[in-house]
Amino acid sequence: MELNEVLRALRSGWWFLLVGALVGPGLALGVSLLQTPMYVSNTQLFVSATEVVSTSDAFQGSQLSAQRVASYARLLQGEDLASRVVDDLDLSVTPATLAQRISAVPVVDTVLIDVSVEDPSPRQAQRIAEAVGVEFSNLVDELEATGETGAAPPVRVTVTDRPNLPDSADSPKIARNLAIGLAGGLFLGAAVSILRLRLDRTVRDAEDASALSGSPVIGVIVRDEALAAQHTIERNGVGRSAEGYRQLRTNLQFLNIDEPPKVIMVSSAVPSEGKTTLAVNLALSLVEAGRSVTLIEADLRRPRVTRYLGMVGGVGLTNILTGSAAVEDVEQPYGDGDLTVIAAGPTPPNPSELLSSSHMFSLIDDLRVKNDFVLLDAPPLLPVADASGLAVLVDGVVLSLRYGSTTKEQLAQTQATLGRVGAKTLGIVLNIVPPKAEVTSAYGYGYNYGYDPDPTAPTTS
Repeated sequence: MELNEVLRALRSGWWFLLVGALVGPGLALGVSLLQTPMYVSNTQLFVSATEVVSTSDAFQGSQLSAQRVASYARLLQGEDLASRVVDDLDLSVTPATLAQRISAVPVVDTVLIDVSVEDPSPRQAQRIAEAVGVEFSNLVDELEATGETGAAPPVRVTVTDRPNLPDSADSPKIARNLAIGLAGGLFLGAAVSILRLRLDRTVRDAEDASALSGSPVIGVIVRDEALAAQHTIERNGVGRSAEGYRQLRTNLQFLNIDEPPKVIMVSSAVPSEGKTTLAVNLALSLVEAGRSVTLIEADLRRPRVTRYLGMVGGVGLTNILTGSAAVEDVEQPYGDGDLTVIAAGPTPPNPSELLSSSHMFSLIDDLRVKNDFVLLDAPPLLPVADASGLAVLVDGVVLSLRYGSTTKEQLAQTQATLGRVGAKTLGIVLNIVPPKAEVTSAYGYGYNYGYDPDPTAPTTS
């Protein structure tokens, strides 16, 4: 996984990091408060040879003491010594439990052993540490006894530092635990963010969309609350959504300079991907550029074009295709008249047959001659076969993909459906893109640059 993908995952999953930064220290604080405070008393033991007469004896005694130190450190943490201390102080803990509270560490290159004893009571920790020094000296005397009556053992243990009385608890270390909790929470949040991106099968990247469809991303439409409510952008409107449609309009006209597409079907993989809003506003954007456009409401099952534009939808395409009405009888001008709308009409029992019929082919040919552009708002391609039959009659298809909703599998299936009927995909439009998402179309600038042609005008984003 590349660095830019990791950064994108962290940006999109920032709230996982926030939750981790709050929950991690919270859990650490809770665990710390539930722990029993433990006090530590420290003492130090000195290991030495008992009989030193000459220089050679001193050297041998020093070697003997150094050899014993590591073994003595192990004995200090054993249950045998712990049992002696329990009996001596009449403690209520088992030798095994006490042994776990005793720590012994040899001081490097010396004959000293640092001993630590922890206990919930500071006074008890000191008492145990004192008993450890006394009992261990006795234990060493027994272990090192030569067997000769009245003979001193070759090694003895002496307490050099008396056990201290701790004035503050050694654990839990709340500050350290909070830091560990914060680091752990952030790490877990980052891991979840990255895992979420790796497991996410939705289309969020222009390169992925292009690779799966074999077609360029020719537009990026940023999510706009005003657009979601009204469904149409204002004429000469400002803001990132309006600029996105203008960029899409420009890209469409430059897809093929010699033979630019005139009859374009707008569809999607599945419902609720913004295809109708895309078709309506692309038509309005083309009209804004001085083009004559006819917009056909070709989604006969769930028509929405006329509703979005506030027009009558009683008669329309169905009547034309069944021969009960002429084009002139049902077409409706919108705005200044450069945009003509043909409503869906009554819902037929056989939408697929009507949309792929010779009558539909003839209608498209007639409208091609009269208009600069003919746009068809078609049904989604995967749920029904209506759009696949219609796709072969047009110059090309523009697919609307909802950012973070359309899956890669759906896009691949949609492209396969169009490929089976020999339809041409003009390009992909990433629709309803969050304002903070960093997406760049194949033909335009990145849409995270905060375009605002008029800083004083109210924004629609």
